[in-house]
Amino acid sequence: MTPFEVVAILLAGCAAGTINTIVGSGTLITFPTLLAFGIPPVTANVSNTVGLVPGSVSAVVGYRAELAGQRPRLLRLASASLLGSVLGAVLLLVLPSEAFDTIVPDLVALGVLLVVLGPRIQAWVVARADARGGLPDHGAPWVWPAVLVAGVYGGYFGAAQGVLLMAILGIGVVDSLQRHNATKNVLALVVNLVAALVFIAVADVDWAVAGLIAVGSVIGGQLGATVGRRLPANVLRGVIVVVGLTALVTLLWP
Repeated sequence: MTPFEVVAILLAGCAAGTINTIVGSGTLITFPTLLAFGIPPVTANVSNTVGLVPGSVSAVVGYRAELAGQRPRLLRLASASLLGSVLGAVLLLVLPSEAFDTIVPDLVALGVLLVVLGPRIQAWVVARADARGGLPDHGAPWVWPAVLVAGVYGGYFGAAQGVLLMAILGIGVVDSLQRHNATKNVLALVVNLVAALVFIAVADVDWAVAGLIAVGSVIGGQLGATVGRRLPANVLRGVIVVVGLTALVTLLWP
């Protein structure tokens, strides 16, 4: 790699780590950067996933205060992310990319729509749940399978999985948006880690690229936590929508 490529990949990793911590979709920065430098798509996706794992750890550490009291919820939902990410990683290795190309933009668009309508939908969900005795701490019954689907998508590609998770948590689990963001970071870490382990075992990883992204994403994780934890709920929701729409345009752009 040339010095320019080294700096560019390092900065892309930092930007991706920052965005992933606040919302998700950092892959939409690192993945195109790697493709622009001539790295084959599957190798780029695999190396990017491996490199972003340390950034996910950094994000979880940055949001540790918001994780207090969430252990039972995290254990339950993490099992869905674990299973989904294994399925997604396997699909990446055995299916042609066209198989998911048609559904990925639809999932992102749905996630953005649900984030926008989240407060109203959650109020309706809570009202119905109250009539039946209230929602459990881990959320509505459909939250676990929805997190599973998000895990499949995250294990396959990962771009905008944070948008999907924030929509699911914001509607189906009664808690603050910042605590949802902390939960999202843990679930994203599970997905990225499992997918990375699968890729390391059976695919070719460009370790130089993965290392640069790892360094950058760790720095970005701390920057993202510093900024994200200070954003009011409505501003954070707006950021999620903007990033989600950007991801959607990028995925649909010919």
